Amino acid sequence: FDPQFSEASFGFRPGRRAHDAVRKARQYVEEGYEWAVDLDIEKFFDRVNHDILMARVARKVKDKRVLTLIRRYLQAGVMINGVVMETTEGTPQGGPLSPLLANILLDELDKELEKRGHKFVRYADDCNIYVKSKRAGERVMESIRKFLRERLKLKINEQKSAVDRPWKLKFLGFSMHKAKEGRILIRLAPQTIERLKTKIREITARNKPVSITERIERLNTYLGGWMGYFALAETPSVFKDLDGWMRRRLRMCLWKQWKRVRTRYRELLALGLPERVVHEFANARKGPWRMAHGPMNRALGNAYWQSQGLTSLIERYQTLRQAW
Repeated sequence: FDPQFSEASFGFRPGRRAHDAVRKARQYVEEGYEWAVDLDIEKFFDRVNHDILMARVARKVKDKRVLTLIRRYLQAGVMINGVVMETTEGTPQGGPLSPLLANILLDELDKELEKRGHKFVRYADDCNIYVKSKRAGERVMESIRKFLRERLKLKINEQKSAVDRPWKLKFLGFSMHKAKEGRILIRLAPQTIERLKTKIREITARNKPVSITERIERLNTYLGGWMGYFALAETPSVFKDLDGWMRRRLRMCLWKQWKRVRTRYRELLALGLPERVVHEFANARKGPWRMAHGPMNRALGNAYWQSQGLTSLIERYQTLRQAW
């Protein structure tokens, strides 16, 4: 199947990855296709029609034993609270065959878009079509909605699909930014930043009795994998801002740990702050988040957290970008 798939299909294929899809999308925008039709297929993996899918598989697979096995795989059912429920549509989420079956079915969408001469990028069930005007995008959205409904028995999620500028949409965790000189930059989507912050908040929750060392270890583990994917972004200032916010979260945790005035006094003096500042700070009645700013920020800056083993996002970013 794979050699016949579209060049615009990037998901779950050998030698192709999400970064390639995002770069291709950026190329289309640079070429002047500055409107995007963002297609979100409603509950795709749950709604795949078995008969339509098997008909597409049978075009290439002639061995009836293999076809029977694939259909049994699709109809194996799921276990909910110990009870096996029959599955009459959809492909098993997480199943090793499901990504290939998804590409087989959606290859029909790819071929239709190619036939119409559209510029598009698809990664599994996430598809963006690039056009030159909003009106053209609305026409494409309507015709593809009809195609999916009539040919593949699939529905578009109207709440999550849109026709808009690429810099207002999210694609595979990224968005785009049109710089002043006209260059198109890949940036983190706002939703991606918020999800990262949610995870960091979870690791640095001040009500958890966890040592700073353990928090730093958890942050390093999580951020290493996260940055391995999101270093594709071309706006490093975002990572610097996130670093500052993350360090403030850690300072807040430290302040919360120094519960007594005596402890705060001792720890702040050890950090080299003037005694006058220490006295004022140790007796302050402000909340931990506010106290994590100001003099504590100066005393517990980048160098301190590096000495504690925290690897900053911007440092990870620069290392990865140099290696690419």
